[in-house]
Amino acid sequence: MSYRQRARRYINFSLRGFYIVQSPPSISMNSDLSMASLAKLCDANEDLLKSGIVRVLPPIFRSYGLTQAFSGPIVTLRVYEDNVLVRELIEECRDGDGRVLLVDGGGSTSCSLMGGNLVMLARNKGWSGIVVNGCVRDVDEINKYDIGIRALGSHPMKAKKKGVGEKRVPVIVSGLVIRDGEWLYAGSDGIVVSQTELRC
Repeated sequence: MSYRQRARRYINFSLRGFYIVQSPPSISMNSDLSMASLAKLCDANEDLLKSGIVRVLPPIFRSYGLTQAFSGPIVTLRVYEDNVLVRELIEECRDGDGRVLLVDGGGSTSCSLMGGNLVMLARNKGWSGIVVNGCVRDVDEINKYDIGIRALGSHPMKAKKKGVGEKRVPVIVSGLVIRDGEWLYAGSDGIVVSQTELRC
């Protein structure tokens, strides 16, 4: 059993002896922010919020996957009801990169841009999390994986396979411009985007 697997379990002692049970879902966030809520993060960076360096996305995203909080440098992708480039970009990431994939699907809710297979691939490739301005599917499967996913909702239909889209370009999500290389912080309070890495 690997260190990561051992870390996800703990020993619970009882009057009958002891037995091993699985720990609650882990939280994956940069070390400086692993114990900090987004509320505290915003409170500590009020000047950056006022200047627009730090922005808060509207509360329109639903949470999927076991990881409730995640953060990292953003890799952007703009597509519309087509997910060929989603797979390509996920596969380009080296293990342990810890980046966040931001897929701007134009807010379409007519199909899903990723399902269980792509989410499992992203987890295995070392992505910290994925934010989809669109829909996902295979929700029951996705919720078994140790990765953070945010999306507008779920849809059972798959996307087209034309390979149309743009990688690493500025995208607009709910009126906010987000650029490749910026930082994203997701938690139970919402999603924060910053031009620079934040500290509490």
